[in-house]
Amino acid sequence: MNIRTNILLRVYLAFGLIVVLAGAVFFKLCHLQFVQGDKWRKKADSLSVQYVNTDAARGNIFSNDGSLLATSVPEYELHMDMLAAGIEDDKVFYDKVDSLALKMSEFFGDRSRREYSMMLRDARREKKRYQLVRRKVSYQELKRIRKFPIFNMGRYKGGLIVVQQNKRILPFRSLAARTIGYSNENVKNPVGLEGAYAGYIKGESGKRLMQRIAGNVWMPVNQEEEIAAKDGADIISTIDVNFQDVAQSALLKQLIKSDADHGAVILMEVQTGEVRAVANYSKVAPGEYKEKFNYAIAGNQDPGSTFKIASYMALLEDKMVDTNTLVGTGNYKIPGHMIKDSHGSIGVVTVKKAFEESSNAAVAYLVNKSYKDNQSRFTDHLYDWHLHEKLGLQIPGEAQPVVKSPKNRSWNKNMSLPQMAYGYEMQLTPLKMLSFYNAVANNGKYVAPIFVKEIRRLGNPVEQFSARVVSNKICSDVTLKKMQEMMEGVITEGTGKNIIYNPLYRIAGKSGTAQVADANKGYRAKRQYQASFAGYFPADKPKYSLIVVINDPKNGYYGALVAGPVFREVADKVYAADLDLQQNPATRLVGNTQMPQIKNGNMRAVQQVYGKLGIKPLYASNAARTVDTSNGVAPQEIRYKRGTVPSVTGMGLTDALYVLGNAGYRTTVRGSGIVARQSVTGGSIIPKGSRITIELE
Repeated sequence: MNIRTNILLRVYLAFGLIVVLAGAVFFKLCHLQFVQGDKWRKKADSLSVQYVNTDAARGNIFSNDGSLLATSVPEYELHMDMLAAGIEDDKVFYDKVDSLALKMSEFFGDRSRREYSMMLRDARREKKRYQLVRRKVSYQELKRIRKFPIFNMGRYKGGLIVVQQNKRILPFRSLAARTIGYSNENVKNPVGLEGAYAGYIKGESGKRLMQRIAGNVWMPVNQEEEIAAKDGADIISTIDVNFQDVAQSALLKQLIKSDADHGAVILMEVQTGEVRAVANYSKVAPGEYKEKFNYAIAGNQDPGSTFKIASYMALLEDKMVDTNTLVGTGNYKIPGHMIKDSHGSIGVVTVKKAFEESSNAAVAYLVNKSYKDNQSRFTDHLYDWHLHEKLGLQIPGEAQPVVKSPKNRSWNKNMSLPQMAYGYEMQLTPLKMLSFYNAVANNGKYVAPIFVKEIRRLGNPVEQFSARVVSNKICSDVTLKKMQEMMEGVITEGTGKNIIYNPLYRIAGKSGTAQVADANKGYRAKRQYQASFAGYFPADKPKYSLIVVINDPKNGYYGALVAGPVFREVADKVYAADLDLQQNPATRLVGNTQMPQIKNGNMRAVQQVYGKLGIKPLYASNAARTVDTSNGVAPQEIRYKRGTVPSVTGMGLTDALYVLGNAGYRTTVRGSGIVARQSVTGGSIIPKGSRITIELE
């Protein structure tokens, strides 16, 4: 064999070896990819760990009286590690799995014992480390589940993995639901207090180390968080749950009776501007209404005759008329339109009587005659009263008021002025209109309404709010006095006489009826109306202002007839419930031989209630003015040593949260009723900021 042949042979052998090696590598790659791929992917997955955010418990939202309007309660998701230390031995697992399946079937009632057994056995065969057992488990349910076979072997041996989540609940359900609102990352525009104060309420997320296992499932490495979440701050709202219930109940009853499309009620405290109740209902089916839209702050429409207080205020302030000025009623002709009084003419009457009977023709004539040559003088008053501006509310969604002036392109020099005089050619929300009435009740001081009075963290104030003063004086005292008398006259002599008048206390207000435009089709496309009534009480010493607006009622539409009964019911019940308004309480406990039962709590609050009810303290049992025949009550303050944990056993939830919060502790609540147990015994010394769990039964 020559040298050349030898070289060629070696080249062929080397090439063949390379081909063989390449084939082997290719075969191995295919084997790894297609035959052993699942195995190695699972292996790689099991080596993946990372920190995952855990949600903090959102802060509570409280009512003005301390009731919980919104809170977060723990809710649990249960998983099972089928390879846990206590059940590594097949005999241990299979001896007890059917007993566990039976317990789960009896407890949850959604599957048979056999179905639960098959699920657990299949998960065991597949060696699942994070088998889902149950979602949405309460704390009380979890306590019972921990006692089930296998799970009762302990946290690590029994394989039960508990993942805590926080569920947002509204203890009063639909009460003030739209005002409370919600916070959802998928919703662009925030809703209510939950949305507006999300930065305070949501707290700071924690961290938990998670491991990725087969199937791209993440399971916690440890039962506890690596970095604890910081709970959100609490919001103290201005809402009074009792008044809110009254407002919603009265509104709903009238909406059903009148077959209306929607309605709103707002109750506000005169001096503070704090909104005590706000109810909104929309028709969703015949006779069925739900809170779907906040008409109180976003329902912009022509206010109708409730706006007449602004028209008459301008006339009186400019001395164009006085309350005894005579004016005709019935019809008033303007170019292109006839302004009519719906009940017909009542002849020539005084300005006061025209206001009390809500004559459209009279006010349109007076405003048009007085300001026709200088129309901006009238609208300047409206702008000086800030009726064209938003109130700057603490909750989102406030509509922009629309109040025209001669500078607007849509201004009609023949029609706009007289139309505005009785509440048309403008857009105002019920809350905007109520705020103006509130200014009249407040002796001219115009304050913007508020819904939140304080933010607290661990019981300590973080930020406090008071009403913004829009104007210190909207008009002269002389004009105010006349407007107040005219508004009282509506109740005693005018449209509210047979509906709203109550001999026990004085009310001032004004009815309103407005034809509502049908979207872009105008007023003539479909005749629908808005009935309203706005005012305040007690008229001699105003504490509350109130407005009722009912849209598109089918069974009658006049403001006094439709909105008036709601106004009367709410006003009567609020007046009766507010003990500060009772000058001479006639209903005291006379001859009582047994004291009312009370829970542990704030002594001053108990004494105040007893005082209002006429129950004497023990140390005054012989006082001549008392009517109680018992030995009296011996109040005792619950005290605790500073720096130690207070005992809250026996308290209601509100008092327990108040006491623990003021002592500087965070609280987790489980159950309902009164406090039966607390995780840290009263008198113990633990650092401030620690979490204490209280169980209610």
